Amino acid sequence: MKRIAVVILNWNGRKFLEEFLPNVIEYSIDVADIYVADNGSTDNSLEYLKLNFHQVKTIELSENFGFAKGYNLALKQIDAEYYILLNSDVQVSENWIAPVIEFLDSNKDYVACQPKLLSFYHPDTFEYAGAAGGFIDKLGYPFCKGRIFNSIEKDLGQYNEFDEIFWATGACLFVRAKEFHKLNGFDDDFFAHMEEIDLCWRFKNAGYKVGYCPNSSVLHVGGGSLPKSSSFKTYLNMRNNLTMVYKNHSSKHINWILFQRLFFDLASSLKFLFDSGIKEFWTVPRAHYYFFKHFKEIKAKRKNTAHAHVSRVYNKSIVFRYFIRQRRYFSQLNSKDFTASS
Repeated sequence: MKRIAVVILNWNGRKFLEEFLPNVIEYSIDVADIYVADNGSTDNSLEYLKLNFHQVKTIELSENFGFAKGYNLALKQIDAEYYILLNSDVQVSENWIAPVIEFLDSNKDYVACQPKLLSFYHPDTFEYAGAAGGFIDKLGYPFCKGRIFNSIEKDLGQYNEFDEIFWATGACLFVRAKEFHKLNGFDDDFFAHMEEIDLCWRFKNAGYKVGYCPNSSVLHVGGGSLPKSSSFKTYLNMRNNLTMVYKNHSSKHINWILFQRLFFDLASSLKFLFDSGIKEFWTVPRAHYYFFKHFKEIKAKRKNTAHAHVSRVYNKSIVFRYFIRQRRYFSQLNSKDFTASS
């Protein structure tokens, strides 16, 4: 058993395994055990793996449990010091593991970390799902260094320093196994999307830090399971974000925050209506309906979650700064508006 486990959660992703798994094996097998946890695929992914990749360990799940519960079930079966949760549509490069593990080994207060995430199709450009590390604003809206909403920057070396961030991407998430299980992993009810932000928020509420390591970089296709245009993806993002904010936000004025979210989310739904049509418009009311229907269970989760004044939160509205003030790049935000590291 190696101290590092690379774990790829697969659901009908044979085409990505064919394209990217050989690369993962080549650059990882010397330092890490490699697992593919299959979420009840129906595209012969498991048969393909067993015939072609004897170096890879497989975990068979009975159905598609989604990203959150699928990983939770798989990781309970893996004994390692560090997990690297890797999307099947990620291309890694030589020495992609060592810099991040060395950083975590040397900084025990950091419990999770991500490399630089670049676009597979445009390697000089950051990738939407994590770019150079994630943040949230005061209302819980996420954004990244290198990507605010749909404005994505080219990688010009502007984010080539180690940094404490708020959340690390689930596309390539390095995490300490002990602390992952201590906090009960991902929230099963999320199914997919926002689960890594929720986990990182709980890490920070518990007193840990999350980091960004630019000395490692990977290329991400993105949209491997659900395309960016999917209304179901939009619904999951809106639904899970509301739940995450209510669970984890330390403010005593959480109800006022939710009221403000209603206003901003209404504006989002109208934008969806004009940009994408009625199907996308309904994702927001559906998300709010789910939240209020399950409010009792979500409130119980809030009571069972530690809350703290955490670092690296943007204390302004990123929606206002982006759409009204035209602040399209991370460098245009005032660093003094982020809560300081402890």
